[in-house]
Amino acid sequence: MEIKPSEFWSDDPWYREQGSRNFISNDGYLVINEGEAKGTLIGGNLCTFNLLQGTEYMPSLRNSILFIEDDDLVDAETFDRDLQSTIHQPGFEGVRGILIGRFQKASAMTNEKLIKIINTKRELNNIPVMANVNFGHVTPIATIPIGGWGRMSTGSKKIEVRTNN
Repeated sequence: MEIKPSEFWSDDPWYREQGSRNFISNDGYLVINEGEAKGTLIGGNLCTFNLLQGTEYMPSLRNSILFIEDDDLVDAETFDRDLQSTIHQPGFEGVRGILIGRFQKASAMTNEKLIKIINTKRELNNIPVMANVNFGHVTPIATIPIGGWGRMSTGSKKIEVRTNN
């Protein structure tokens, strides 16, 4: 399955009033670092994912594409700190690429802030990073199978996921 950018997106409370939803034009994926990667899909909500650190439940990051997102409570500083904590995990050098979910408007995260955060992480210099992917706390929501297989290409802005190799 290919995950394509949606034409429109929203982070409104869809479950309340379907007739008055507010959709925003989608500019597509934001490429922060160029490249291609393939590997096991690992990730989820970043602050929740970080709760696995130091436990037997922390998955291996070897040969992985890390996909991360966060909710409207996160701000740029917290996201930066949580990402750095993940980078310090054993095996992070096995991450082949990173997909970042679209941030909700209330987080006040901007493309400029996100680019600055990513550019301060020397460990990310040589791996592809693509953001504004529709998963997490926005509509539409792509389902990414944890432990599945994925491929990403920033040149074609293409993301492919499979439940097996």
